[in-house]
Amino acid sequence: MTVHIRGGEGGASPERGRTPNIRDVARLAGVSYQTVSRVLNDSPSIRPSTREKVLAVIEEVGYRPNVAARALVTSRSRTIGVLSMQSATHYGQTTSLYAVEAAAREAGYRLSMTTASSADASAISSAVDHLTSQAIEALIVIAPQARVFAAIEQLPVTIPVVTLQPVTGTGRRRVSTDQVAGGRMATRHLIELGHTEIMHLAGPQDWIEAEARMQGFLQEVTEAELRVRAPILGDWTAHFGYYAGMELLRYCDFTAVFAANDQMALGFVHACRENGLDVPGDISVIGFDDVPEAAHYAPALTTVRQDFTELGRRAVRVLLAELEDVNGDRPASQEATGGSVTPSPEPAVPVELVVRRSTGRPPVMQS
Repeated sequence: MTVHIRGGEGGASPERGRTPNIRDVARLAGVSYQTVSRVLNDSPSIRPSTREKVLAVIEEVGYRPNVAARALVTSRSRTIGVLSMQSATHYGQTTSLYAVEAAAREAGYRLSMTTASSADASAISSAVDHLTSQAIEALIVIAPQARVFAAIEQLPVTIPVVTLQPVTGTGRRRVSTDQVAGGRMATRHLIELGHTEIMHLAGPQDWIEAEARMQGFLQEVTEAELRVRAPILGDWTAHFGYYAGMELLRYCDFTAVFAANDQMALGFVHACRENGLDVPGDISVIGFDDVPEAAHYAPALTTVRQDFTELGRRAVRVLLAELEDVNGDRPASQEATGGSVTPSPEPAVPVELVVRRSTGRPPVMQS
């Protein structure tokens, strides 16, 4: 709350229409502005009574420190940058972003977010420059394509970076969902139901998650010694799922489909209905992500659930640990070695199979 009351000398409040500044707080508290600065920066040299008096004035007048000014004095902006990508599938990214923001705020940090218009090196460079110009202390990257991380590796980024993708070989910390395990889980569910002819609607080429889910599908089919069908590369949209379904169902030599996300699964179910086919009576369909609407599809969609909220929380937790290391707060055992210790990999966030009504036994096994 900002107060706007009559000004004056000595202990008077800030003048009408002006946001209170650090000198106003100092005057009202009867201390120097340097003392107010030390209180704001939690200096141990301040007496408790002085700290309480300054904080009471700050609360009374609604003073809010200037982040840029504090960064100049303390070399700490307490700001985390977030780089994300424009995408047709927003649910997972948006959910993780909410969790990142909440976890960062709880830890006393704020976010500075920007969205890159494309995965081109120039667009990534521009987005990172925009964030670093705001004195961010660390960076979280929420991007689906491998070339985004290749572009970042070519940039002179010296702050801690955490990615929300299972990117290897970058030297960056990463948190991720076990996408390969999820792909295997979905495929195994269909195989255990008795399906031997399974199609896979994959995501776009160069998308890290799409590649991992496809690898899970191929591994599970190969281990079961089933016929390996070439995955169909899609674009994550329900429109593509419908289009692919209309084309594939002209032949209909399969009994199950694993779609790499719930939207494509929705489109495929629509195509089945257009062709007079029952799901799961004639064809079983399983998706991936468990979007909030998946339970309300007709039929309710069997899918693989990702915990996007935990992914966001974990990213902030890992990043804060990195910042502690950068700021010299490493444990004594690390200090004794005379250098940093290579961090152990962060365990993948587990996935969960959610069985609903869109999957069942193949037609030949129902009689």
